[in-house]
Amino acid sequence: MGTDRSRATATEQREQGRRIITELLDAEAADRVTAGAPAWSRQEQAVTAVAVEDALFGLGRLQPLVDDDQVENIIITGHDQVRLELTDGRLIDGPAVADSDRELIDFLVFLASRSEVNARPFSEAQPRLHLRLDGGARLAAAAWVTPRPSVVIRRHRLNRVTLADLVALGTLTDVAASFLAAAVKARRSIVVAGAQGAGKTTLVRALCAQIPPHEAIGTFETEYELHLHEMPEQHPIVFAWEARPGSGERGPDGRQAGEFTLSEALFDSFRFNLSRQIVGEVRGHEILAMLKAMESGAGSISTTHARTAEGAIGKLVTCALEAGPHVTHDYAIRAIASAIDIVVHVHLDTTPGPDDTWQRRRWVSEIITVAPGEREKGYAIQHAFRARPGTAVATAHVLDDTYRDLDAYGFDVEAYHRDGQGAP
Repeated sequence: MGTDRSRATATEQREQGRRIITELLDAEAADRVTAGAPAWSRQEQAVTAVAVEDALFGLGRLQPLVDDDQVENIIITGHDQVRLELTDGRLIDGPAVADSDRELIDFLVFLASRSEVNARPFSEAQPRLHLRLDGGARLAAAAWVTPRPSVVIRRHRLNRVTLADLVALGTLTDVAASFLAAAVKARRSIVVAGAQGAGKTTLVRALCAQIPPHEAIGTFETEYELHLHEMPEQHPIVFAWEARPGSGERGPDGRQAGEFTLSEALFDSFRFNLSRQIVGEVRGHEILAMLKAMESGAGSISTTHARTAEGAIGKLVTCALEAGPHVTHDYAIRAIASAIDIVVHVHLDTTPGPDDTWQRRRWVSEIITVAPGEREKGYAIQHAFRARPGTAVATAHVLDDTYRDLDAYGFDVEAYHRDGQGAP
């Protein structure tokens, strides 16, 4: 009830603000006529009203860009240096979003403090900002430690997405989609790796769409991006955790007041009878809690940044070692090799296009299976799918015998072998 009431109050406040703005502009228009100044047209007055409302309740001059269905990502390296990534993959120039860098910083400070979903500090003492916007987009910003204020706003257009949708987009083949769908249903633990903006979160959403509706899911994110808890018709039981940064001085334990970490969320989740744990992104020592989750159950899904599928294993080992000297390299490798079954790598390619634009394309470049073994490495991998040289699609390569049972979950093994004919 409290959440519904707060939303109603916010809506009422905006409606009241809209009325006040209209009254003030009507009064100003009348004053202009009385003073003999040129009268505003209805269009000019309407545009001004929208701009004032966006500044007070929305994202200011960013609002039209966020509202544009053709805009996927907004990349800002200064108030007048704006690039837009469109849904068709093109990168184009965008309009200035403020009159100065100072104005842009001031607006970001205001935006962070007034957020209804999760207010966060942004100042010279806290020069980085990660914020989930009221409309669901994710904003990352930095200032004072960069030459000019830098902002990236990521809009997730494919919230309700399936593997079939990604096949239609050319992200992966039918056979690869069949393999991953069966792996999810068979409760294999999967890590999705790739560069920033490669589409990892979108692929995780598509994988989660294969989870049976009776299963209880826990999601763990620094800022909500998966939004599984907003799809009750697809996932009726979802417990969604969001990390929270602290504020003020650090205490004797090195923590700021109010801080809540993903590691704490994962630890708490063991009392919620979860069937699956989905970690939006593993960037540091929360990998230890994630490994515990994978060891306690099965079928977990997470993401990490890495240049290759095998490189993701090394990245996760590094994350584990950051937890402290009590974690040894050998332990990290053994734990990761035992907990993770499959790594999917999503490749992001940017090529020059016509008229000084750039074109981006994303596709699954390889899928590997992971198992303990190989004394030198501590793990063994097998490329179930890999892209042949000069191609932009991962095709069947070598299927580990332990994955042939996926046919019981709908994986077409015969189609896999046909897909792999002619592979090097």
